[in-house]
Amino acid sequence: MAQRTLVIDCATPALSVALFDGADLLAATHRELGRGHAEALLPAIAALPDGGRADSILVDIGPGSFTGVRVGLAAARALAFAWKVPVAGFGCLDLVAAIARDRLAPAEPFIVTMVGGHGEIFWARPTAPDATDGGAPLTIHSTPIDELAASLDVALLVGSGAEILVAAGAPARAVTLLPDAREVLHLPVSRRSRSPAPEYGRGADAKPMVDRGVRRPVPVR
Repeated sequence: MAQRTLVIDCATPALSVALFDGADLLAATHRELGRGHAEALLPAIAALPDGGRADSILVDIGPGSFTGVRVGLAAARALAFAWKVPVAGFGCLDLVAAIARDRLAPAEPFIVTMVGGHGEIFWARPTAPDATDGGAPLTIHSTPIDELAASLDVALLVGSGAEILVAAGAPARAVTLLPDAREVLHLPVSRRSRSPAPEYGRGADAKPMVDRGVRRPVPVR
């Protein structure tokens, strides 16, 4: 008997959920929200057959939007606890790279990119289709846009940061792609069985006050 899997992806402007029965896609929702994932995610899951009830859960662990990554992980962990089922993670750039390989079938090298905020781009260099990498997740980098655009050595960029890099002077073709829960089975099993822990790709935006040279006020007794 096939096992049902709920896939949750809201680490980027896309809100994407899918319910699989084995390798068969039962139902899915994929739309670009930009913002509002926290309010829209649970209703999207509830609209799936049987309220999205599954035997296991897969969730995008990032990198991407700090808020989106946290929202997706929180929902996945809560549902896994309530349903008493396992939860595992997959990388945002891993999935976009897999989608690019499937849809574009590029024999040429390419860079997968994702908007990272604060003027930086998350990016990774996928291995060639016939390379043996043991199924290891991509190595993620976070680089200022102008610096990355000036240093790129490939003719194809994919992902949400592709057009931004071309506009910044990268001599490459841009193909905009966002992760899509419906495409998760294109990932090798090793890349969709990761720990459900956030991969932010860079340091947290907020820093403790002591790290910023701010002293906490001494309470008056």
